[in-house]
Amino acid sequence: MGIGKNCKGSITKASSSAASSSSSSPPSITTSTSLTHTINGFHHFNINGYSLSKGMGVGKYIASDIFMVGGYSWAIYFYPDGKGPEDNSAYVSLFIALASEGTDVRALFELTLLDQSGKGKHKVHSHFGRTLESGPYTLKYRGSM
Repeated sequence: MGIGKNCKGSITKASSSAASSSSSSPPSITTSTSLTHTINGFHHFNINGYSLSKGMGVGKYIASDIFMVGGYSWAIYFYPDGKGPEDNSAYVSLFIALASEGTDVRALFELTLLDQSGKGKHKVHSHFGRTLESGPYTLKYRGSM
């Protein structure tokens, strides 16, 4: 999971202390810098006894431990019978959620299911393939999924 974190830039202003009223004085010069960096992290959430979790009911979930990436707390929520009634227990649902206080946390993430053999990977969702215009996903508040 890559998290974009914005850092405030610095602004410097050079000015002359000359008390000249001449219109030929040089204009003031300003500069600013914005630095955005990415922090990468990885969390493996192992669900032992997956087959026993089927039939828990739509909307019921198994949550990972809370983990830290980029100075924020996160958790993974796995719904063996789906999150909503439209899933009709035919699909699983998998979400990553912001577990700490924060506003407008921008994140790129990929969720992958690995079967019990360890050989089959099934990409559930990835934001890394998004077009540049759509950018990272923004989680607005604690509990955003």
